[in-house]
Amino acid sequence: MEWVWPWLTVLGEALLQLLIQPFYYMAVILIALIYHRQLLQERKLFHVRMQSSITQTIRAVLGGIVIGVIVSMISLFLGTYLTLGSLISIWIAALVLALIRIRYLCFAYAAGALGILQFALNVASSWQPSGMLGQAVETVRALDMPALLVLAALLHFGEAILARMQGVSMASPFLMEGKRGKLVGGYQIQLFWAVPLLILVPTTGGITELAWTPLLHAGQGYTLMALPILLGFSENTQSMLPGRKLQVSAKRLMLYSLALLVFSLLAVWWSPLTVIAALVAFAGHELLVWYSALEEQQLSPAFVHPQHGLKVLSVIPESPAAELGIEAGETLYKVNGILVHSPEELHRALRMNPAFCKLEVRNHQGESKFMQRAIYEGEHHQLGVIMAPDKHEAWAVQPRPVTLFHVITLKLFTRRKEQQRIDEAPLALPPAPVVSDKGSVEM
Repeated sequence: MEWVWPWLTVLGEALLQLLIQPFYYMAVILIALIYHRQLLQERKLFHVRMQSSITQTIRAVLGGIVIGVIVSMISLFLGTYLTLGSLISIWIAALVLALIRIRYLCFAYAAGALGILQFALNVASSWQPSGMLGQAVETVRALDMPALLVLAALLHFGEAILARMQGVSMASPFLMEGKRGKLVGGYQIQLFWAVPLLILVPTTGGITELAWTPLLHAGQGYTLMALPILLGFSENTQSMLPGRKLQVSAKRLMLYSLALLVFSLLAVWWSPLTVIAALVAFAGHELLVWYSALEEQQLSPAFVHPQHGLKVLSVIPESPAAELGIEAGETLYKVNGILVHSPEELHRALRMNPAFCKLEVRNHQGESKFMQRAIYEGEHHQLGVIMAPDKHEAWAVQPRPVTLFHVITLKLFTRRKEQQRIDEAPLALPPAPVVSDKGSVEM
């Protein structure tokens, strides 16, 4: 049992490093800002808060810890190792990419970009700048890219599993213009995790060395270092329920992770494949995003009202509708025996019996299910049901690239455009009056 105490000592030192490093706290703060911005968007669109940004941040932190533990154990077995220079390079690359688009705030993009940059610098080996630029160039040239890319593959495999597990609870409904200019409903799925990793680093003088012979890079002494990483997953869908979209996306992400892992491991033994693995990391991830967007364009929107009834876009948690078991994608068909086709008709039907309601809801298979419940004072005027859009919506999302600057400033850009004035009277109960202009909020 002589090996137990050195391991506990090194593990304690690594965890202490995690607590004093600023990168982990930076990741948690960025995640909190992203989810707070999402909350502001929900309030803008629906005048309600669907999810608590604090709850979502806590889920992200816990999910990141789960990924960190699993990936740390696998990477320790494989023997992938990094240095402090690798950590700083990854964070700088991720933050620079996030200035272009917030979805680039991801380990695969950062690792892929560094791999391509390292290849370019090695091609231009005669270029030897001086000063801080020279130090930065030497740091990038010295990066162990196969190890970084293996780590990226493992992290994204864990990302796929967590996206499947947590994604539905983190999905946020939104409204946007469809292909024909009419408003359609959809879901924005933004998942970010602050991942604390314990990674092997080569030992230097005065550092406790582990009695450890890893699968790769054997014959060298190692210790542990805590490396916090930010991992991100982003999807939009108007054609599928969030659960179905996540199931499809997670499967594709696993295949991507497997392909990246194979190329990265091959690059360990044959270095010319390193740049190929880096291209797979960056371009492969972009291919997933492009194909998902193309798929959404080709499929019909799922959250539009049918000929009879009202399509449910989302259900407010802990609302009467949630207690009754109404789900997103179902159709509110009859209320108190009256067939409803508009929010006005829904309102009038509910007002027929202000203390009690009977509902007929068509599920995803088109089958009817019957529900009833008492109505109490102060409850949501639509029982907590967020309907698919109609002509009364005042705001819609304008899909545009969101940068790190937009997240930090919590800025929701709006643009109004003229809409034909509606002659019908506004509803009495909604928290905000119906307006005649339609605006837009940037994503």
